[in-house]
Amino acid sequence: MKFAVVGGTGLIGSKVVKKLDAGGHEAVPHSQSTGVDVVTGDGVENAVAGADVIVNLTNSPTFDEASPAFFSRSMENLLEAGRKAGVRHFVVLSIVGVDQVPELDYYRAKTLQEEILAAGPIPYSIVRATQFMEFVDSILSWTADGDTVRLPTTPIQPIAAQDVADAVAEAAAATPLQGIHNIAGPEVFALDELGRITLAARSDSRTVTTDDTAGMFAAVRGDVLTGKADASLAPTRYADWLASR
Repeated sequence: MKFAVVGGTGLIGSKVVKKLDAGGHEAVPHSQSTGVDVVTGDGVENAVAGADVIVNLTNSPTFDEASPAFFSRSMENLLEAGRKAGVRHFVVLSIVGVDQVPELDYYRAKTLQEEILAAGPIPYSIVRATQFMEFVDSILSWTADGDTVRLPTTPIQPIAAQDVADAVAEAAAATPLQGIHNIAGPEVFALDELGRITLAARSDSRTVTTDDTAGMFAAVRGDVLTGKADASLAPTRYADWLASR
């Protein structure tokens, strides 16, 4: 099969392309660097021409109130181009619990992306993943102040980017789900404890202070960002991922 992997040069996209190619498929990466702009529509029709499957891994450049417009416009352009090209499957990567945190602009925007896809003309699959292990450093930086990092106790179930890419590639090569598949890492941590583990593994002398008002994840209620009983658990443990880095 031929796959148009839009956002195919990024963290997840590049791994999805490699995985699909290794499986004997033809996966073509597309991004702004290859002349494809999903917001203006420039290059989109050419990118999806001849593809059996669109894998959309593009992301909004901001997490704020501008993000809904990005996902709305990009999905409209990709769905219309895919319809014209006769694409048979459209896959999107989303976030576990994304529809349970309406306080966050970005999560509302990703929920909108899912809704547009489900209402669209192409059979679809949505892969929802928990927070990437690769993003923990960014999370720590959001609330760092000198020698202190403030973090809430929000439960997090981190997953390695490679495990996410494997799941996306598997979903893309399969029959459309017409629904959602949840994937998660094998362990749940309180975010403040995850921060302490990360800093200790890197011999970072900063101190993590528990603050349930700190950062984006302070808006999360309960354990909505963790995988539930229906989630597939990925194999990579956080300690092993840290050691590999």
